[in-house]
Amino acid sequence: MLLIADIGNTNITLGVFDNDQYVNEIRLATDKDLTSFEYETLLRSLLKDYQIEGCVIGSVVEELNIKLKRAIDNAFKITSVFVTSDINLNIKIKTDSPKEVGADRIANAVAVAEKYDTDVIVIDFGTATSFDIINSKKEFLGGVIAPGINTQVKCLKNATSKLPKIDISISPNAIGRNTTDAILSGVIRGSACMVDGLVAQCEKELGKKATIVATGGYCGLIANYMTRPFDAVNPILTLEGLKQIYELNTAAKQVNNLYMVGKL
Repeated sequence: MLLIADIGNTNITLGVFDNDQYVNEIRLATDKDLTSFEYETLLRSLLKDYQIEGCVIGSVVEELNIKLKRAIDNAFKITSVFVTSDINLNIKIKTDSPKEVGADRIANAVAVAEKYDTDVIVIDFGTATSFDIINSKKEFLGGVIAPGINTQVKCLKNATSKLPKIDISISPNAIGRNTTDAILSGVIRGSACMVDGLVAQCEKELGKKATIVATGGYCGLIANYMTRPFDAVNPILTLEGLKQIYELNTAAKQVNNLYMVGKL
């Protein structure tokens, strides 16, 4: 079985694939203070029912890169694939500094490049709300990064003395008649307006309509307030992209090994 480790700023998502079947998902809070050994022990316990034969790691938390790779490799006696802009991706990264592009955004681009022959805008609702734009030539052009839903709520709570911390839910009205509803309108409806506006601006720069693909926990909620519906919603898009990256980079090794055996 293949383990997909998506290390985000808020959560670590562990996805398990049995060939092409998505078997299970486990989420952990991202904890920079845990040691590599503690992560190794935790992984052994959480995944004890699975025969992990390979792993791909996508991380946007630099402090955990070495810790998690060592923990995973030791726990399952494997050599995991770590995602960077330098490995085989089957797309071209056309940004000013490819090494700055996060592994999650690379994975999203790889996933939609496989699925679509059109220009695509991926909108990922996570700790940040990110737009990843890839054109029909399989070129990752860049995108947009804005504060995510929870990030906005936390910032309001931390930066003000009177505003309360709220739970994310539907926004009943644009005009909030109490503080909670006013915050929900600003954050939820405001995010929907941002998405609508930025999609229009990105399409103007692309010179054509794009396929809009959404992923991340809040995409269903935000969709209620948008004027332009998503063309597709895929909750595991990033994990699928990471899986494709693993296959791209291990297939070459397998072919090379077979070639070397033939030479012998």
